[in-house]
Amino acid sequence: MPIGIIDSGVGGLTVMGELLNRMPNEQFLYIGDDARCPYGNRSPEEVVTFTSEMIEALHRFGVKMVVIACNTATAFALKHVQEIYDFPIIGVIEPGARTAVETSKTERIVVLGTTGTVKSEAYDQAIIAMANDAWVHALACPEFVPIVERGVYKLEEADRVVQQTLEVLSDETFDTVILGCTHFPLLAPFIRKHLPEGTQLITSGSATADTVIHILDQKQLQRTKIMDQQSTFYTTGNPDHFKLIVQDWLQCEDPIVKQLVL
Repeated sequence: MPIGIIDSGVGGLTVMGELLNRMPNEQFLYIGDDARCPYGNRSPEEVVTFTSEMIEALHRFGVKMVVIACNTATAFALKHVQEIYDFPIIGVIEPGARTAVETSKTERIVVLGTTGTVKSEAYDQAIIAMANDAWVHALACPEFVPIVERGVYKLEEADRVVQQTLEVLSDETFDTVILGCTHFPLLAPFIRKHLPEGTQLITSGSATADTVIHILDQKQLQRTKIMDQQSTFYTTGNPDHFKLIVQDWLQCEDPIVKQLVL
């Protein structure tokens, strides 16, 4: 059975890329809810509903576990869906927070996230639970996701928006920054450019892959033979636009991209 991955749009592809590299034997089914992206300004109730719809679609397709590769969906919906389904469902917040705590030497950590993720205080709580004395500054970056979804994340416009957003951090002291949205790694070159030299950037992809591998091993769900089954990508938006991004991000020559109506 394949592993399911869901996201509000294309951002979860940054997590999927890590999973593909680490688990070449596995098949993946990805759903990106581009038609209703971004989730960051949605109500918690909407996010829970949208997340549940995507996981139910994956359940019908037949998956052995699901990765919620969206920080906002993880913050608001993870516990809800974990109580409904009997296959493992993990999010990206706990792995990212754990890596940040292990990386930071000063325990002064900045979290860049969507408005919804920041309001949920999910990262704050996860970090403090692991390091009681940690200082956490969560900064909402509502303009970042639309830039990535529009495909202009390499352009001067993106650089300008990142610079303006991060200006409020100029008076703060910190050594570690969590990219608390799976869209944000695509803006990492600009984010790094406008942060103090030596700042550690934490993305959740690698840590999430560690968690997935651990669960597959623990429950003996790993695929041991290479199967001739290509991973499939579903989008609620424009499949042609989505396909171009998959080709660019994951270096896939001819990915299978289909439209999904939820």
